[in-house]
Amino acid sequence: MLALALTVSACDGGVHGVPGGSGVRDPFFPKAGNGGYDVTHYALTLGYAPAGRRLTGTAVITARATADLSAFDLDLAGLRVDSVTVDGKDALVSRTGQELTVRPHDDLGKGAVFRTTVRYAGAPRTLTDPDGSEEGWLPTADGALALGEPVGSMAWFPGNDHPSDKASYDLAVTVPKGLQAVSNGELTGSDDHDGRTTYHWRTAEPMASYLATLAIGHYTITRSTGPHGLPLLTAVDPEQAKASAGVLARLPEILAWEERTFGPYPFSSAGVIVDRPGDAGYALETQNRPVFPGAPETGTLVHELAHQWYGDSVTPRSWRDMWLNEGFATYADWLYQEEHGGRSAQQIFTGLYDDRDDDALWAFPPARPDGAAHVSDRPVYERGAMVLHKIRQQTGDRAFKALLRGWAAAHRHGGASTADFTAYVEKRAPGTDFTGIWKHWLYGDGRPDRP
Repeated sequence: MLALALTVSACDGGVHGVPGGSGVRDPFFPKAGNGGYDVTHYALTLGYAPAGRRLTGTAVITARATADLSAFDLDLAGLRVDSVTVDGKDALVSRTGQELTVRPHDDLGKGAVFRTTVRYAGAPRTLTDPDGSEEGWLPTADGALALGEPVGSMAWFPGNDHPSDKASYDLAVTVPKGLQAVSNGELTGSDDHDGRTTYHWRTAEPMASYLATLAIGHYTITRSTGPHGLPLLTAVDPEQAKASAGVLARLPEILAWEERTFGPYPFSSAGVIVDRPGDAGYALETQNRPVFPGAPETGTLVHELAHQWYGDSVTPRSWRDMWLNEGFATYADWLYQEEHGGRSAQQIFTGLYDDRDDDALWAFPPARPDGAAHVSDRPVYERGAMVLHKIRQQTGDRAFKALLRGWAAAHRHGGASTADFTAYVEKRAPGTDFTGIWKHWLYGDGRPDRP
């Protein structure tokens, strides 16, 4: 354990607090997040030198204490911590693994708003998830790509790294001149100085830490508008420009269809980041601006944009609720196919159900994945979508589409659990019996009997 004694004494200021606790007891990632406070804003000032893969950062974290605190934790994997202050006063700091424990000079009273400043530096880590995929800080040929699902944001900034705590963000990112730095939200400005360029990004709507992204490299930046004048910004690696042009031209049309289907787009801008194949092993629904490793197919674009409603705006309460992200986004693609000359959702459902050799689909129920290594397995995606199709069969098309829109509106910019969803469905369709769907399709083991 590394301890930094940055001050020698602390006074309680009349408040007698307790440590906030490390982890929020997520069923799959128990060390993720921290107790005792709620972050309202991250202000990150970063500098990156690709040649040496060195990151320097200052994180100013504004939070509100939810209990009387004598100490609290931040999640940070690797990186050297140079100093920590709370409300301008030096704090005691210790580290164990990903936990950065901060003991402020004065205890914090419940309800107090406080500002923690962390100065740090080093070579950010690439983290390997339980399922073998890589996240965190991914070096690329001309820069880096930061991806955070489920716990990768702690590789490049300290914070409360759990989807249950959402906040607004400001990023100022300095890179060598000639490179771009692309992030979430809106680009509010850029300035050149001493052979470097600083890009300023702002995300005003609440965002979970796993949805934060930063792409550093050579990109072609294109601005346009979508439905009702929605600002669009796309950042495409020049090697992918030709292959991406056709599908990205459909971005306004797809967003318009999703608004008709899911309700008003929940953020103040939209767009995509297209990097090169191999820079990441997957597409990710980073807020406002999903990331794709190479030119996306239409279905993948539909899927990741649907996450802006289901996953980004309505965020899972815990990682066990992952199907509320992936089942909804998968079903969005089924609906899009159905309405654009492809197979109907019923045909897709029947094809999956009737494939007797597909044991992987029935390995576990969507609402009860078999641990952290399986939160991105097919039952979460496709069987999750099958749950929604069963609800549609039970309620009828008109009521089902009203339910989709209503769910997105009821939890806009908030968090929700599977129990919240089942309660919402039952409330919206009184007198309809969903017991069999919950028992056999959502929580039941194995292939349900054909109805």
